[in-house]
Amino acid sequence: MADVIAHHEFDPLSTGSPRRRILSKSAVYALLIVFAVCYLLPLLIIFLNTLRPLQEIVRTGFIAWPHEVSAQYWGEAWGSFCIGGTCEGVSRFFKNSLMMAIPATVFSTAIGLVNGYILSKWRFRGADALFGLVTLGVFLPAQMTLLPWAFVLGKLGLSNSIAGLVLIHTVQGISFTTLFCRNYFLNVPDDLIKAARIDGAGFWRIFRRIILPLSPPIIIVTVIWQFTGIWNEFLFGAVFTSGDHQPITSAIVAFSGSGTGERHYNVEAAAVIMAALPPLFIYLVGGKYFVRGLTQGAVK
Repeated sequence: MADVIAHHEFDPLSTGSPRRRILSKSAVYALLIVFAVCYLLPLLIIFLNTLRPLQEIVRTGFIAWPHEVSAQYWGEAWGSFCIGGTCEGVSRFFKNSLMMAIPATVFSTAIGLVNGYILSKWRFRGADALFGLVTLGVFLPAQMTLLPWAFVLGKLGLSNSIAGLVLIHTVQGISFTTLFCRNYFLNVPDDLIKAARIDGAGFWRIFRRIILPLSPPIIIVTVIWQFTGIWNEFLFGAVFTSGDHQPITSAIVAFSGSGTGERHYNVEAAAVIMAALPPLFIYLVGGKYFVRGLTQGAVK
C-alpha cells in the first residue's frame, strides 16, 4: 500500500470539492500569469523598440506599439554603431566577453572540482578551516577586492586586458565552485574511494575514473552559474578595462550616439538584447539541469 501511495504525486490543490479545486487552481494560474507578464513585459518593450525608427520613438514615447518595423537597427548595433569613439558596434565587445567568460568558467570549474574532491574525500587536519576560508569569498563584496586586484594586475602586467579579467573571474569563482562541488561529493559513497585505494589507485586515477564520471550534474550547475555570473558582471570590466578591451556589459554604457549627442534608442535597445542573449540561451537550454544538479543527492 505504501508503495502505491509513493508512486502517486501529491497535489495540494486536489483536495476539497470540485468547485473549490477549480477556484484554487484558477487563482494560482492567474497569479502565475501576472508574475510572468511583469517579468516579461520589460523585455518585450525593449525588443519592440529594436524594430522602431528613432523618429517614431521620439514622437510616441518608448512604450508604444510599433507602426513601422525594420531590422536594420540590429545590424547597426552589431557592426557599425559608435561606442566609445570606435564605430564597430558591439561585435568586438561581444567577442571580448566570450574570450573572458569561457576560459574563466572552464578554469574555475576545474579548480572547484579538484578542491571539492580533496575537501570531501581526502580529509586532512585543518580541512574544515581551509574550506571555511575558501568559501569566505562567497560572502565578501566585490568592492573589497578592487584595490588588491589593481595591485596584482599591475604587478603581472595584465592591466586593461582580457587575460586580467579571466584571472579575476577564475579566482573569484573558486569559492562558489568549491562550495558546490564539495557539498555534492559528500554524497559519493566513501566505500568507492576506499575500494579504489585498496586496489592501488592513486589520487588522480580515482579522480578520473570515479569522481569525474559521477560529476556531470554538478559540472552543469557550476558552468551555468559561473558563465552567467561572469558574463553579466559589470564592476570589474568597468574598473579594470577601457576602450577596445571592455566586455560588452561595460561597453554598452559608453554609447556615444555617433558623436552627435543624440540617443539612438532603437540601436541601444538592440545592443542590450544582444548582450542578454548568451545568459538567456544558457538559461533556456540548461535551466532544468541546473535545478536537477542542485538537488542531486539532497534526498536519499
